[in-house]
Amino acid sequence: MKILIIRHGDPDYVNDSLTEKGWREAEYLSERLAKLSIRDFYVSPLGRAKDTADPTLKKLGRTAAEREWLREFAPRIKRPDKDGDSICWDWLPQDWTGEERFYRYDEWWQPSAMSEADIRTEHAWVTNGLDGLLAEYGYVRDGHIYRVEQGNNDTIALFCHYGSGCVLVGHLIGVSPMVLWHGLCAAPSSVTTVVTEERRKGIASFRVSSYGDISHLYAHEEPPAFAARFTEKWENDERHD
Repeated sequence: MKILIIRHGDPDYVNDSLTEKGWREAEYLSERLAKLSIRDFYVSPLGRAKDTADPTLKKLGRTAAEREWLREFAPRIKRPDKDGDSICWDWLPQDWTGEERFYRYDEWWQPSAMSEADIRTEHAWVTNGLDGLLAEYGYVRDGHIYRVEQGNNDTIALFCHYGSGCVLVGHLIGVSPMVLWHGLCAAPSSVTTVVTEERRKGIASFRVSSYGDISHLYAHEEPPAFAARFTEKWENDERHD
């Protein structure tokens, strides 16, 4: 089984839609996805994810099933260096890297900033949603692997967001989302491909075959959007926070 985890195009957060560039990205993405044999499409309830899926669905004459748990990962936390609430996946490296529990799949939610926001409950809701979906395709979660009750070569596409996408990938491969949130960058409209491996009959695990692929943008000489990244060098005129 193959899962395509797709981040929405360059976002217009104010209107929960896409920028002009984001719409171009969604169109180029649709040209790519329309060539694939995708059994089912699923989409976040948020507008920017729906808008990203729209060109693909129209090209194929298909619809996508909306899943609430595909929305952007919602909890807000008290970031150590800021007043007020912040998204939980944007910490300064000098703050989060000093807490060893953040690196551990079964402990990353324990530090006070996370536990006070009840991150674990939200994480369980999202990952249970994913596992429930996979069970419909014959893969049943059993610890850190999946029992294969009905193996298949199907492909499904999930249109979602950066934060939630890392939660999904982390759950499938057994990695703390904190490591993925801060160590990987999935540009807008990028495609992450996760595939089952069934090396022994009836036992499957998931493996990432590509992360944050934006080849559909390069094919049209469209530069990737800077969203999800920060400045490469302090003096550069790029986003610092």
